[in-house]
Amino acid sequence: MACFLVPLGEAIVTTVVQKVVEKRAPAGSRTMRGAFSWKQRLGLLNKMLWGGSALLAFEHLWHGEIVPWPPFLTAMRNPADVAPMLHEIATVGVAMALVTTAVWAVIVIIVETRSKAIGKTRTAPAVRGVD
Repeated sequence: MACFLVPLGEAIVTTVVQKVVEKRAPAGSRTMRGAFSWKQRLGLLNKMLWGGSALLAFEHLWHGEIVPWPPFLTAMRNPADVAPMLHEIATVGVAMALVTTAVWAVIVIIVETRSKAIGKTRTAPAVRGVD
């Protein structure tokens, strides 16, 4: 019904945070060590959230759960449908937002770990074999 609203709300919040991070960081500088700056990390999360929300909104539109006239959500027309809609938002929507954020965190951890491993192998001195 409206489960996409939670990831959409998170996408809005993270987009605002990304814009604040962009304004506070000096131009051309990295905000932290590692493979990703915070701007890039938040950009990846934003793309995941906005893309998922757009696909879910399209799916809901396709199935007639969203209409282009007020109240926009068909579940809002009948007061009996509001409670199940809010339950879906609270359960499915929150779960989707949490899973998306968790997948993003795993991606960032993997990239950072691999980046550090590559950095160590490049700076390690070559070991010569004993003949």
